[in-house]
Amino acid sequence: MLRPCRLLLWQVVLRLSYHVVTASLCLGGSDIFASVKENSPTGQFISNISISGDAGANAVKLCLTGGNAGWFYLEGRTIRLNTSVSRVLDREVQGSVLIAELTCYEDDVMQSQFRILVEILNENDNRPNFLQDMVQSFTITELTAVNSVVFTVKAVDADGDMITYIIDQSSPDAWFFRIDLPNSGNIVLNKPLDYETRPHLELIIWAQESHTKEKFNTSAVLTVNIEDGDDQYPHFLPCTPVSPSVPVCMSPTYTTNITHKHQDVVLEFSPGPIRAEDGDRGINAPLIYSILSGDDRGRFVINNSTGEFRLTRAVDDRRITPNFTLNVMVCQVDDRLKYSLASVVVRVLYENMFPPVFNRTTFKGFIIQSSSPASIVSTYGNQVLQVQVSDHDFSDGLNPNIHYSLHPPSGLYQVTQRGVLIARTDQLHAFDRHILQVMARDEESGEEVSASVDIEVLQRGQAGEPQSTCFLSG
Repeated sequence: MLRPCRLLLWQVVLRLSYHVVTASLCLGGSDIFASVKENSPTGQFISNISISGDAGANAVKLCLTGGNAGWFYLEGRTIRLNTSVSRVLDREVQGSVLIAELTCYEDDVMQSQFRILVEILNENDNRPNFLQDMVQSFTITELTAVNSVVFTVKAVDADGDMITYIIDQSSPDAWFFRIDLPNSGNIVLNKPLDYETRPHLELIIWAQESHTKEKFNTSAVLTVNIEDGDDQYPHFLPCTPVSPSVPVCMSPTYTTNITHKHQDVVLEFSPGPIRAEDGDRGINAPLIYSILSGDDRGRFVINNSTGEFRLTRAVDDRRITPNFTLNVMVCQVDDRLKYSLASVVVRVLYENMFPPVFNRTTFKGFIIQSSSPASIVSTYGNQVLQVQVSDHDFSDGLNPNIHYSLHPPSGLYQVTQRGVLIARTDQLHAFDRHILQVMARDEESGEEVSASVDIEVLQRGQAGEPQSTCFLSG
């Protein structure tokens, strides 16, 4: 019985001795603290393992576990980085530290466990990015004070680099803005705004790394919508700018014609009806019209809301009052200090019932060739040749608004406004004959009539004597 008992005891001792020896192979290790740069290639060295035994020998087994264990692999007693083309170590994605555990097994029995903490070292591998909600379209009023902060932009850099903001001077409207503090992102108004000339502005902002050798940057296009402010005066239409560079309107002079028979009528004007608009087109404030002077005791009235102009009673005597000049004002209803003035001229014309007429279709006369620079054309009765029209709208037949002219214009003759023909005698040649067309135009009504003038150039000594008897028959 003793021998079996001794055998059993010997087996127990052997087993205990075996475990003591093999367990010592997992000893000597420690927690691993290391660092690696982001974007490092696969196989990058992390750390050596300091346990006594070799992995895979004498039943010793090493395992990597934990949330970030997949970023490592074992190569003998060395831990290396496990990356690939599609899986790059990125500090901004994985965080600043990778944490795993190294477990040592002997005969599948865990003997020891060590922590692995690997710091991911940052590299400058990211460009700044603007926060989208801070580079949307902005709206500011045109009354915004110069030197005030109108909006703020902000960009972030995943690498934590400091950002400097720059306005691209090639931007169409860069000169309206400036940045006082380069790192603040505050955009300051540099020039006054004007909705009427520039309702929309556009500029390009750059965000650039301040203290890196790469100086990575990015840009954003900003649209600034200008909101109309009440800073313009109303103006009469049509608007004629003072100059292309000065968008200020010169008020038109409104004109119209009436006769002594017109009364209680709405007047129509040139270059258009009496109308005005608010200079602030985006506000379009209500306007009010009034006659400041020249209404002739209510003879003329104006509709305060529409600008309609009305003649209330007829003109008494055109000879006493040939025209009226009135001053009209338009102003904003809510601000009477914002106003404009315009002149209104009402001409009183004679009533036009009859057209002007010449008393003959052809006038005949002569001129004696001489060295004199100018001479008056005469009739064959040795009287001044006078071509005139009569107008039965006038009691004496003389319309003072008739204008005479030659058509086509002549280099040898001219006609006065009394219908007298004057010749440049020193440029005429004896025995010449000239047929002229005289036009008479009523400047008030626009009516025109014409007649021919047949002029013969005589030699000296032939005064009043025609060269052809056919002239006498006229």
